Amino acid sequence: MDFFTLPLLPLIVFFAELCVVTLSTIRIIFLSRGRKVPASILGFFEITIWLFAIGQIMQNLSSWGCYLGFAAGFTIGNFLGVLIEKRLAIGTLVVRMITPKDPGELIRGLQASQYGVTCLDGHGSTGPVKVVLTIIQRKELDNVVAIIRTFDPKTFYSVNEIQSAASGVFPEARRRARGLIPLPFQPQGQAA
Repeated sequence: MDFFTLPLLPLIVFFAELCVVTLSTIRIIFLSRGRKVPASILGFFEITIWLFAIGQIMQNLSSWGCYLGFAAGFTIGNFLGVLIEKRLAIGTLVVRMITPKDPGELIRGLQASQYGVTCLDGHGSTGPVKVVLTIIQRKELDNVVAIIRTFDPKTFYSVNEIQSAASGVFPEARRRARGLIPLPFQPQGQAA
């Protein structure tokens, strides 16, 4: 009797497809955020496991259990992939805050947490507004939202992903932890 006995095979196919789709979901998200190397590594494992799973199904075409295991693994793998990616919180975001109030307190709160801030004048449907922008790492979103809520729980804000950002003001400890502090290099004509 084969190692993959018929009663156990649907469970093995389920877990294989669960891994495939979880890896695939995370890989696609990495690709959309410009993370080519991790996406490529995940792709290698994804296709290797997929070949195993589809091979088992092709050898057992009469097993409805394998079909159900494959479908269930696909379904739960999508869900699990998104959950894992949310926990990783990879990426860069721009947060736009629009308020009719004086944004001084909001700006000071963001700057006190070492976020870069840009403030623009705007005109909304009810009159003049201030547009406050900050670019952050996705892991920082909860902190920024807390600062916004402290300023005014009714402040309108929107969050969008961006591919990259450079030469801005970012929290120093977070930059150092991610290896973004450049080597001690001074462009010509600038003193240390």
